[in-house]
Amino acid sequence: MVTVRFLHTADWQLGMTRHFLSPEAQARYTDGRLAAIRALGRVAAAEGCEFVLVCGDVFESNQLSPQTLARALDAMLDIPVPVYLLPGNHDPLDAGTIYRTAEFTRQRPGHVHVLDAPGVHPIREGVEIVAAPWTSKRPLTDLVAEQVAALEPATGTIRIVAGHGAVDRGHPNPNDPSLIRIEALRAALADGRVHYVALGDRHSRTDVGCDGRVWYSGTPEVTDYVETEPGDVLVVDVGADHCQVRAHHVGAWRFLRREHHLNSAEDVQALDAELSALPDKERTVLKLSLVGTLTLREKARLDDLLARHGHLFAALEVWERRTDLVTRPDDDDFADLGLSGFAASALEELRELAAAPGEDSQAAQEALGLLYRLAGGGR
Repeated sequence: MVTVRFLHTADWQLGMTRHFLSPEAQARYTDGRLAAIRALGRVAAAEGCEFVLVCGDVFESNQLSPQTLARALDAMLDIPVPVYLLPGNHDPLDAGTIYRTAEFTRQRPGHVHVLDAPGVHPIREGVEIVAAPWTSKRPLTDLVAEQVAALEPATGTIRIVAGHGAVDRGHPNPNDPSLIRIEALRAALADGRVHYVALGDRHSRTDVGCDGRVWYSGTPEVTDYVETEPGDVLVVDVGADHCQVRAHHVGAWRFLRREHHLNSAEDVQALDAELSALPDKERTVLKLSLVGTLTLREKARLDDLLARHGHLFAALEVWERRTDLVTRPDDDDFADLGLSGFAASALEELRELAAAPGEDSQAAQEALGLLYRLAGGGR
């Protein structure tokens, strides 16, 4: 009975940049993505995998700097088993494909293979990969279904489909011709034409169904806040009559969203304590939505703690679209500042504007905060 164990991964997107990262943090994030590739190589070796299958979007684009490409291929060099790369929508086999550049072909390690021809690729006796590479960013057909439809039922051979793209189940545009049709996969699995479908494109680890034989591995290093179960790779054991999939975590970064209600000095202090307690700040991107009402004194403390923690986290953002934080000055805010003359008059005018409804209220609140800080408040 033929069986095979391999490592399923996808969406490395080497060369990815994130606009909210500083140059220093971006350099660490780039290193982290390369470290995840080396980590999955260690998983493949420890688990006895025969090969690594990367189901699309190996690179962020077909236009990479020579340094980025060289570092990416050097990371693949550390993977101790054969590696099969499927072109996806970020790195398709179009006229400018990176896979046919002189730099790639010259530096490509010998055990790294590009699945650049659609159809069956023999791996060893009794094991085949059925590849559906992208040749453009917008295919007009279901590339996976085209390859599966051309197959006859396998006897004594395990076939693994390597595909990329969204499936039709639950898609907001079910008439998109490029969607991967689940029913076509279900039929091919049922009649023995294929035995496992390895997919890329969705960055969240996902069991698509079909008795656990159709999976998205997700990205080995997180790329966005909305992903679930990112940072994993899948070790797959498959035969004609069984399939077992086990997730291994290789990612080190986190993208977190948190909402906080702030209505007192105690709430601000609690936020400070929570941020202090978060581990691995240098590999954590945090987006905060802040809701509530604070005095100027409390708001100044909030601004100070956000600035302090911002130096520690890879990125710390206030989610403006989900933030509704009102600043309401009270009598104690300016009591000890000794304002007089023009400054005192400006204070009273701004307090009236801040308290009144209308477009000027938010601007007045911000101006009050600036006046408070300039006058020495919060020190």
